Amino acid sequence: MTVMQMASGPAIPASALRFLNVAMLEKAGFVQLHEKQSWDQQVKLGGRYYYKRNQSSLVAFAIGQKYRPGNGVHIVGAHTDSPNLRVRPTSTRTKEGYLQCSIETYGGGLWATWFDRDLSLAGRVIVATSDAQNKFESRLVHVRRPLLRVPTLAIHLNRTANEAFKFNQEDNLQPILGLEDALNATADKLNAQANHGVGTPTMESKHHPVLLQLLAEELGCKVSHIQDFELSLYDTQPPAAGGIANEFLFAPRVDNQMSCFCATEGLIDSLEKNDALENASSIRAIALFDNEEVGSVSYQGAESNLVWSMIHRLAALAVQNTTSGPLNSQALFDQSLARSFLVSSDTAHAVHPNYASIHEQNLRPKINAGPVIKTNAKQRYASTAVTTFLLRRIAKLADVPLQEFEVRNDCACGSTIGPMLSKQVRTVDLGNPQLSMHSIREMCGSHDVERKIRLFAEFFRSFGQVDEELTVD
Repeated sequence: MTVMQMASGPAIPASALRFLNVAMLEKAGFVQLHEKQSWDQQVKLGGRYYYKRNQSSLVAFAIGQKYRPGNGVHIVGAHTDSPNLRVRPTSTRTKEGYLQCSIETYGGGLWATWFDRDLSLAGRVIVATSDAQNKFESRLVHVRRPLLRVPTLAIHLNRTANEAFKFNQEDNLQPILGLEDALNATADKLNAQANHGVGTPTMESKHHPVLLQLLAEELGCKVSHIQDFELSLYDTQPPAAGGIANEFLFAPRVDNQMSCFCATEGLIDSLEKNDALENASSIRAIALFDNEEVGSVSYQGAESNLVWSMIHRLAALAVQNTTSGPLNSQALFDQSLARSFLVSSDTAHAVHPNYASIHEQNLRPKINAGPVIKTNAKQRYASTAVTTFLLRRIAKLADVPLQEFEVRNDCACGSTIGPMLSKQVRTVDLGNPQLSMHSIREMCGSHDVERKIRLFAEFFRSFGQVDEELTVD
């Protein structure tokens, strides 16, 4: 899969995982596991596996042929979500003859960039599988045509707009779906078809009937089968290569679907040779979490047990299958964590030519000059001297240049999944440099993508050896 195919992919974590990451993994021989099931008879040395949670998070791992209880797990972690606008649970809104869709903001987006864009909807819908409404499933939907728009107020009516574009996120950020006449033309017909959802008010009382009809057409189901949904707005403009030498990628959701792509491709590339796992004694893994943009505190976020449960299960399986006498799975789990290492992969702030003074004078990452190690004395990033040194050793083996970033003392610092995951394992924070972070369309370097993939592949192949060369405790 190419970078452009990835950037052109689905607009929400669940769809991106299904149509990009899972497709890549299954093509490379990874087999799906399920958390609700026992892995006892499924997981083998030398095997490749993945599992999902909530349709929006994923862990994939490959087990070395020489893996033993308590050995390390080498992980690249990233997050699947990006700032966006989300349809409210009750979204019906009409004003001045317009149908509007009530939204709320998700994450810390540059919301001004969502004005005057051709927007559409993507997400998941809970539907009944039959008129009996006793079986249900979660299905993905992706409306491909422009559907909504948040128009700006004309300059003639807002003469100070070029001095400071100020707006109220509740009152001025609500998108237009259509004209009220369109609702009146179909409302009676759709309401006559309405069935009550399971334990909820009818969907027709919470959302415009024309919106529900659109979803039903996209899904190939009846309106009355729609029970609930989670929908996000997205920009329909496709990504593009840009710059005088096509050295840039202009695309949505660079933060952080790009890292998810690089992690997946790096893991697969590390397994390219048939004997890649023959002498490997560790587990190679990627962990792609949802909800980083809103704090990671969720069942599918980095604060959950998503990745740790995998390590614990494998330790327990090893204990169960051992012939060398009784072992304690908790002790092996703890030992495994001590031997493990995680690369927290997000994006980094490239120096901006129009705002260069925002960066610390000696720490100004450049696009297409290599991935960036991110540090912060207040632990907003998880990098330490030890973890940074180890990654530098890997980068040297991979022939990948690295850059550094810290914020100025008078600037606030963002964060990543790194600090919370570093509570359990040694962690370094890394990211490719980009501009327009959290805009509806972002900008990064096309050459940095290949370098990051190469770095991750070398990390999976060589970290065990590099780690043995350093003594700390």
